[in-house]
Amino acid sequence: MTKPISISFIVRIILLIALTASFVQFETFYMQREIIRNMAYGLNTFLTASVLISIGHFILVKLYNSRNEQQVVRGNFVLGITRVATVGNVFFIIVSLMIAVGINPKDFITSMTIVAMAIAVIFREYITNMISGLIIMFSDQFSVGDRIKIGEYQGKIVDITLANLVVRDEDDDAVMIPNNLVFTATLVNKTSQKSNKIVVKFELPIDRSFTVAELEQYLSPLFQKNPNLDHSQGFTIKVADMTKDYIKYKVEVSAISSSNKIHQQVQSNILNEILQFTRMQG
Repeated sequence: MTKPISISFIVRIILLIALTASFVQFETFYMQREIIRNMAYGLNTFLTASVLISIGHFILVKLYNSRNEQQVVRGNFVLGITRVATVGNVFFIIVSLMIAVGINPKDFITSMTIVAMAIAVIFREYITNMISGLIIMFSDQFSVGDRIKIGEYQGKIVDITLANLVVRDEDDDAVMIPNNLVFTATLVNKTSQKSNKIVVKFELPIDRSFTVAELEQYLSPLFQKNPNLDHSQGFTIKVADMTKDYIKYKVEVSAISSSNKIHQQVQSNILNEILQFTRMQG
């Protein structure tokens, strides 16, 4: 489905054509009024760049969608192109404002080299975050809608910005994770293979522990009644680890979908049943 041309794009095209025509029609007027001429040149620079960026964005997205029309695409190419277009527009807004006030952008940038280096050092974290964000957007490791675990945080990705990954956690809070953390911490993508598998881990003290058979006997009928589980796949309970103080168990089940909400409900139900079982046996 082709996205309709936006009204803002049409307005920019009309303004650009009208402004370009005015340079020819009212050349003497502009030459006699330096302030107005600079403002007109600045506006013309912005409109030209903005229109070209919009056309480039449209063509790249159109080609990408056409090429991957019959494929399941997990990348963030469209999101990345949109962010790059936004950065480009911001850059040309700054350049246009310089031209409008009579500053030569080239001379300004040359004279500000040392200051720019200082700014780069001061804002190093943000700059590296932005670069990391662009790398993420053009990768296919994960995308908006995936459920991930990174460091101590886990949840569903709801947005990817130039500074952060916005993740909706189990408490429905929006967690801002710096993009740099993606490349410095272990990241687990729980939906990269579109798996409905759920793994729930819990620990019990040695003196309150139970055999796998006892847990299976108690939980089996409860799992059969859970409408969010795929009963044809069954379930497994394993002893994942054991120390002198506790035993760590692992429960594996399959949900009916990869929905983040359903996975959270299933995990909560399993842990509640385990808690109920331990209290009954205590």
